[in-house]
Amino acid sequence: MTNCERCNKETRVFTMSWFNTEMICKDCDFKESQMKEIKHAKEVELKECLKGNFNFIGVGFPKN
Repeated sequence: MTNCERCNKETRVFTMSWFNTEMICKDCDFKESQMKEIKHAKEVELKECLKGNFNFIGVGFPKN
């Protein structure tokens, strides 16, 4: 088991954040999915992938 890079909660299930390269737990993933900035982050990620940039570091986690 390892800890979530955002909330530090111990977990076995991870996904990568849409905003940055943090590996986050499902609770943080759900919270992220409810943020108003998520649409923008996904749009930018898609554009970068379509350009061939598969190492995009993300738009950055919102400061709020």
